[in-house]
Amino acid sequence: MHRHFLFHKPHGYLSQFIYEKKRHKKLLGELYSFPEGTMAIGRLDEDSEGLLLLTTDGMMSEIVRSKTVEKEYYAQVDGVITNKAIEQLKNGVEIGFKGIRYTTKKCEAKIINQLPDCIGEGRRIRDERHGPTSWVSITLTEGKFRQVRKMTAAVGFPTLRLVRIRVGTIHLQLKAGEVLEVASFSNNRIIKC
Repeated sequence: MHRHFLFHKPHGYLSQFIYEKKRHKKLLGELYSFPEGTMAIGRLDEDSEGLLLLTTDGMMSEIVRSKTVEKEYYAQVDGVITNKAIEQLKNGVEIGFKGIRYTTKKCEAKIINQLPDCIGEGRRIRDERHGPTSWVSITLTEGKFRQVRKMTAAVGFPTLRLVRIRVGTIHLQLKAGEVLEVASFSNNRIIKC
């Protein structure tokens, strides 16, 4: 029997269980006693937070990581993002990926005025003396390395905080560091134990 977990990855942790380089990094296994063979489905970088699906089933990982499954992110950006920037994000922007220029696919993007409680305050980014910030939702079906961060920077609004809030139809409802074991993510739906 395979096991499946929903997890709200906090800032500062790698989305992995083993790190073989010399510098110490915080790993997922430090937060919860996951069974042997557990893997993260997709990744959130060390600076990102939010919904992470974990499983012992490699086939489930392939299904969820496919380009048919939407991933939604909330990005806190430097400055008050404009409607023009939102339109640019929607239509695709040019970013660098593996040393080449790449134009992102069309996506959904919108300004967020009200954050869900599960996002929480997070780590302190900066204070108001350094200027305003705003939040934007970006929904993708692709996932290049640090793509959301590169996209917001390309339209002039660098990302200060990034939180994945949805994978398919599974929404983030846990507080940072919380884990929920589920029976399955069949068809990207949660089947509770």
